[in-house]
Amino acid sequence: MKHSAQGAAGTGAGTAAATVRIPVQPSAADRTRAGGEPDGSARGEHTHGEPSAPSVPGPSTPRPRALVQRSSVRGQVLDALRAALVTGELRPGEVHSAPVLGERFGVSATPVREAMQQLALEGAVEVVPNRGFRVVERGDRELAELAEVRALIEVPVWLRLARTVPAERWAELRPLAEVTARAASLGCPATYAEADRAFHRAVLALAGNEELVRIAGDVHRRAQWPPAGAPAARGRADLVADAHEHTALLDALIAGDPDVVRALVGQHFAGARQDSGVLGL
Repeated sequence: MKHSAQGAAGTGAGTAAATVRIPVQPSAADRTRAGGEPDGSARGEHTHGEPSAPSVPGPSTPRPRALVQRSSVRGQVLDALRAALVTGELRPGEVHSAPVLGERFGVSATPVREAMQQLALEGAVEVVPNRGFRVVERGDRELAELAEVRALIEVPVWLRLARTVPAERWAELRPLAEVTARAASLGCPATYAEADRAFHRAVLALAGNEELVRIAGDVHRRAQWPPAGAPAARGRADLVADAHEHTALLDALIAGDPDVVRALVGQHFAGARQDSGVLGL
């Protein structure tokens, strides 16, 4: 997504939005995201008068009509915008107009504006009166602080769970670790980010504390946005290394080796702090 903030309320934002795609249906992971965030209808999204939300076509491509539940339009737009933040398609400092983005998505401005308002609550964008929404410019310090907060929240929980959760429960998380490995092999930062959050969410859910899952998930998502001036996302090799840490941790947890678990958890979160919080854990 490449264009300057100037004139984003006009054609610039529309051109940039052409690379953002809306999935046909929300994934199961998104329907059970951190904090128990439900699907579109339960979030009070608009269900009336919205056309289906197809993948965004190029300038000369006829817009196809995808079969999409109307209640999920706002949620799909939100997911697409979140993915664009992770990949760097929505660049820090850019201003985007809801009507122009809506035209590119094939929906009205209403679900786009609502999705942007949710991103504003999450700290990803800020309102620019009479223009739209500006992507917040975030520095390395903020991302390093988020990574530190994640470690303060998650490390003690992981170590406590390592002492109390039986091996068979850890084994049940193996499919999620495998999903992160497959996502990493694709080299798509947005796909990996979602799989990474799902794995960590499942681990923390073993503590039985919904507020913990919600707060940790929010911090995790925010820590995945790249800072201003940084590369949009890390490469495939880094993602594969991160995913491998999930598998190694599960192996140690299933084996019931507390010393190895302690070392791996420390390495896992120390690496995140060194990376100033961009993708991974």
